[in-house]
Amino acid sequence: MTAASASAVCVLGGGLMGLAVAHQLARRDQRVTVISRRRSEAAGFVAAGMLAPHAEGLSGAVLELGQASLALIPRWVAQIEADSGLSCGLRTSGIVVPFRTATERDAYPTASLGQTLDRTGLEREVPGLGPEWSTGLLFEQDGQIDNRRQLMRALERACVSLGVQFMEGAEVLDLERESAGQLCGIHLRSAEGEQQQLRCQQAVLCSGAWSQQLVPQLPVFPVKGQMLSLQGPREALKRVIFGPGTYLVPREDGLIVVGATSERDAGFAEGLTPDGQKQLQAGIASLLPTAATWPPMERWWGFRPCTPDEGPLLGPGPLQGLWLACGHHRNGVLLAAITAELTAGGVMKKAPNNAAEEALLGAFRWNRFEN
Repeated sequence: MTAASASAVCVLGGGLMGLAVAHQLARRDQRVTVISRRRSEAAGFVAAGMLAPHAEGLSGAVLELGQASLALIPRWVAQIEADSGLSCGLRTSGIVVPFRTATERDAYPTASLGQTLDRTGLEREVPGLGPEWSTGLLFEQDGQIDNRRQLMRALERACVSLGVQFMEGAEVLDLERESAGQLCGIHLRSAEGEQQQLRCQQAVLCSGAWSQQLVPQLPVFPVKGQMLSLQGPREALKRVIFGPGTYLVPREDGLIVVGATSERDAGFAEGLTPDGQKQLQAGIASLLPTAATWPPMERWWGFRPCTPDEGPLLGPGPLQGLWLACGHHRNGVLLAAITAELTAGGVMKKAPNNAAEEALLGAFRWNRFEN
């Protein structure tokens, strides 16, 4: 086994969360190495990119975390665009949540934060909406970002421009510890099959649905999601539609991202399934019947990193020197900005900016499920 050069901070995972954390650390003049087994499998490449803490009906600490991140996103995106020279595809498109009855609408956890729509209002915001939806909520404060085609590429380039080192195709085999329990290095297998030891005393775990494979104490498990995209006429759909079990996210060029199944029992089973694709098609027909005739452009799947309460794991991990930024379930794109900010501050031993940030870190500690 050979020894690789030392790194001040190792980021374990090269998906959206890993890139976001690496970028913020590099902006704080840290020497960062990102270790990534296969970046294409990251949830950040397969998500729809909704920025929707209100439209998704979040509640409690997850809603607070989402709102804090939503407020940070314009500045965060501006930093990435300045460092990369690329657009991230941020759009404040607003999101419509349709309901069959007013009772369902009023029971929605974030109903008081949205604008109530009757059927006429729904048709104004979403021309061609299916006839079964009689009322709805409009969340103009929510939006979207083109994570697959723009944000991920911009983050990669921003990291490179700031000197972040990448070890692509490398698999982390173990975390090396000193006798006192302090992290002292990363044992990995390079893309060429050579086992190496990378010396570091601080690392951030951003391994998504695979986090438990490296740190067994962490209650993170995969939830498979299947998605597809349609090519609609430009401007055919201006608002995101967030329906029960299906959502439609329009991009500026007319591409419509459709998602997503939620398959908790699938484990890491790869591939599309007929049942999953039928579910998406049924959702399209219900929400926007005209879209059922638009040509499909792509179909894909991915694995959301979930925890028992569907909230992320943030802050110090079970090993001294290991920081956690994983388990974001379906809100990774939304929560990337606040996660990167809090994690970079923690790694650099900077105290939280205020009591609210400190409370959020406490709410998402890794061992909160223990009795």
